[in-house]
Amino acid sequence: MITQSPAELEIAAAVVGLILYAFIWFASRNLSRFAKVLARLAPIGLILMAIVAIIGGLEVRAPAPKTAAPPMAVEPSPDRVGAARPEPPSAPKREIRVPTEDRPAAADRPVPPAPSSPSQPTTAEAPPPDAKTLAPTGGSAPPPVAQPAPDTAPSPPRARRGPPAPKATETMKDAANGSGPPPGVAATEKTDWDVVPVFYGTDRNRKDEPKRISYTSERAHRLELGRALVTVPKTHQVPNIERPFAIRVPYLNVTIYEQAEDPKQHFTMQELKVLTREQFLSLVRERIAGSQSFKDQAVVFVHGYNTSFDYAVYRTAQMAYDLKFDGASFLYSWPSAGDLTGYYFDRESATQAEPYLRDFLELVTKETGAKSVSVIAHSMGNLPLLSVLPALAQALPPDVRLNQIILAAPDVDRDVFANLARNIKQYGRGITLYCSSNDVAMEAARRIAGGIPRAGDVPPDGPLVIAGIDTIDVSRTSTDYLALNHSTYAEKSALLNDIGLLLQTGERPPDRRIPILQRIATPNGDFWRYPAQ
Repeated sequence: MITQSPAELEIAAAVVGLILYAFIWFASRNLSRFAKVLARLAPIGLILMAIVAIIGGLEVRAPAPKTAAPPMAVEPSPDRVGAARPEPPSAPKREIRVPTEDRPAAADRPVPPAPSSPSQPTTAEAPPPDAKTLAPTGGSAPPPVAQPAPDTAPSPPRARRGPPAPKATETMKDAANGSGPPPGVAATEKTDWDVVPVFYGTDRNRKDEPKRISYTSERAHRLELGRALVTVPKTHQVPNIERPFAIRVPYLNVTIYEQAEDPKQHFTMQELKVLTREQFLSLVRERIAGSQSFKDQAVVFVHGYNTSFDYAVYRTAQMAYDLKFDGASFLYSWPSAGDLTGYYFDRESATQAEPYLRDFLELVTKETGAKSVSVIAHSMGNLPLLSVLPALAQALPPDVRLNQIILAAPDVDRDVFANLARNIKQYGRGITLYCSSNDVAMEAARRIAGGIPRAGDVPPDGPLVIAGIDTIDVSRTSTDYLALNHSTYAEKSALLNDIGLLLQTGERPPDRRIPILQRIATPNGDFWRYPAQ
């Protein structure tokens, strides 16, 4: 019997709902304005509830996969090591040999008659870490020498030895900067995802909840430090952020249905912890000291408009993971409303966050031990960054430099940006401006601003070109008709590769590191453009 996966059921139900709604939309086109709005909005709730009911009914009828619990999920107690549970006489006995368990001393047991028979580890001779954990289950019976002693027999004195560290644990430990996975995580789970540490600073208000802390859109009027451990599934596809499927009502922040999180399939928040200044610096310094590909480097990401705290953490982790960045990844999260209707609120919140962003950047540049610090600002996040960089750059320690300043789709008035950018171009090793003509968010911001182009926009007369700043037009990297094209810097592999080269080499002009770029000459200077994909 062929059963559909939950994802296929969800997609099928969503398609049915969309078809029904499209019919309602078409049928109501000749009604009055009020009747049209009522007819088109009223069925949304009913259709979404029907979709959820269909999904739920099909999932209930679908047979649940049978999963056998691992036999050694619980660590045996020291006085019972080597003992096995009694089995019915008619059932064939199966030997379970775990290299990490303690065994009775070899002197207390008969010597095996054949060299091929398994021997028990002693302090003088131990089995290799990759020894098989299960005896063969074929037709041959287990050797008699390996039979466990009766439960009533006293346990002889044994020499203890530590279990070998699995490679998956070492990988996650390195990724999480020495913290490793939580105790008790099964070995099979450790191979299904990686852990990316994100060190954050925020002036959002913290909310303590039963499962974990969260950060709201309210302003805390103070800087708080912490660390997030983000799991990234091994099935991750660059440059996506895999999150559970959900059905939400637009503008109302109401979730009708949401798939359960699974670290094997999704980005998840394994840990979110507030740290003192001393704890924060200790973990960051350890991470930077262990960096190799990006030696002694740190990257700070400042998010933009309509961004929740959790999404900003996931975006930072995604960029670090896709870039294979082994330095310290930082996030500054200012209190965005995380909603499309909060544009003016976000603009004011971004501006009021300037002193806390300055304190955070000073901490990163002066006290973490990083020798090279780069900053990536997106959208409205450019507004506070451009205001604090001049004063910050002048106070850098002699052995620290601002490496790359990457300004992605800046939602800043074009003239304001030009004035601010001229004050920072002498401080960074390089400054790059990514802009686009098909950025839907830039188009909306331009309309709100009375038609004045934004710095991240490409109007008909061309993008903003400033001496000392590399302007790159990324419009042609995305030709999707329905795409917003506002986060292209992190959602297109070509741009992620360019950012990686910038952080590692800093090679300029851009067409030297990316030969396919086209150099366009203008009266104000040259800019570069990606060709059509």
